[in-house]
Amino acid sequence: MKTLHAFVSGHVQGVSFRWHVRRWAHHLGIQGWVRNLDDGRVELQAQGERLEEFLQHVRRGSEGSRVSSVQEAWLDGLPLGPFEIL
Repeated sequence: MKTLHAFVSGHVQGVSFRWHVRRWAHHLGIQGWVRNLDDGRVELQAQGERLEEFLQHVRRGSEGSRVSSVQEAWLDGLPLGPFEIL
């Protein structure tokens, strides 16, 4: 199963970015997780049929956030559980 693993940079902490990502994941039927990193980035892993659409929402960000870059890698991974904020 294809897995999206991404690091999101910019103003993405303290602006409801993870909640925005989780909301879109649930809406699109995406499995996985999202978490803040100590260096100010957000990391996520996601699986599902609509990953490209999901990634567009990640790149757009939440209201109040500013995504400057998304480093993405496409992996083969084991199935993930329901999307959650870690």
